[in-house]
Amino acid sequence: MDKNNIFDRFGDQGFIKTIERPALTDTQKVALNRKGNDLFNKGRIEEARKIYLTTGYSDGLRRVGEYYERQGKILEALKMYWLAPDKAKVEQLSAKLAILIQKLLHQEEKSDDGRTSTAYPGHEF
Repeated sequence: MDKNNIFDRFGDQGFIKTIERPALTDTQKVALNRKGNDLFNKGRIEEARKIYLTTGYSDGLRRVGEYYERQGKILEALKMYWLAPDKAKVEQLSAKLAILIQKLLHQEEKSDDGRTSTAYPGHEF
């Protein structure tokens, strides 16, 4: 495996899709954010996420990121933290992902040498 081309398998698509937010008044944003908070508290996370993305509500995006992180959806969590923006959380998850990528590369090197490749028992994020 060529380490220099490791990300070529993803093509031109990025990890984070960005869109232009609709023009909303402050009153509309407040009402939508309240609705998003209500949905989030009821466990309807995906519906709340859509509202938070529409309004750009940082605290809501951060909470969705924390939810995803607890669920083990690290890339989804990273997206939410990036959009929030929460620099500390982005750096923390980026460091964890860098370690994972290093381990995967090391594992691929071993399997390229003809050795058996195994998962990483006990490795958690």
